[in-house]
Amino acid sequence: MSSHTHHHHEEEHLKSSEFITDVVIGMADGLTVPFALAAGLSGAVHDNSIIITAGIAEIVAGSIAMGLGGYLSGKTEQEHYQSELKREYDEVEHKPEMEKAEVKEVFASYGFSDTTQNMIVDELVKDKDKWVDFMMKFELGLEKPHPNRARNSAANIGISYIIGGLLPLSAYFFTATPYEGLMVSATITIICLFVFGYFKSKVTGQEPIKGALKVTLIGVLAAAAAFGVAKFFDGVM
Repeated sequence: MSSHTHHHHEEEHLKSSEFITDVVIGMADGLTVPFALAAGLSGAVHDNSIIITAGIAEIVAGSIAMGLGGYLSGKTEQEHYQSELKREYDEVEHKPEMEKAEVKEVFASYGFSDTTQNMIVDELVKDKDKWVDFMMKFELGLEKPHPNRARNSAANIGISYIIGGLLPLSAYFFTATPYEGLMVSATITIICLFVFGYFKSKVTGQEPIKGALKVTLIGVLAAAAAFGVAKFFDGVM
């Protein structure tokens, strides 16, 4: 396999895992927060249009806030990488012997002999860029972030939040009363949470059924708490 193909495959894999992470973050909150809000309002109001208006407002605000969080996180990741890169270039320039010793340590941990370690170090230090790249990956465990990472992350998280939020809210569009809406919304959301939890657990290498049940339980508890609090205050007022 050519280095270009390998690099392309690595980049694709990295981008797909980042995309999945973003979708998981957006969908997890998108399914839970608007569902809990709509459930809470179902216990307090008697008109679906109020729930729909409040739900859409929450989805818009939530997606912007979540997207902004993703953007800032991506920017921080890029800034951190650049500052570490600058530091590594400085160290390679001014403390080459120390950096060579660190390269040797990496290969020693893999069981390479002293002779092989020295041979690899001698070859590696001929190219300063490759040397620094090696230190970034193997000493610091840092991969170079995609230049559009912050923007992509914001879009992925924001859109996932909107999709996740519209699923529970959609029930109130075609039901007559908030109570009916809540029953349909709860059914849709429980199915979605279970499916989402299942795939999320598969991607993250956890037990799929256990993960699906955990995600579903959290969503249901949040909605039940919101509904209960709204009912209580509705009775008190």
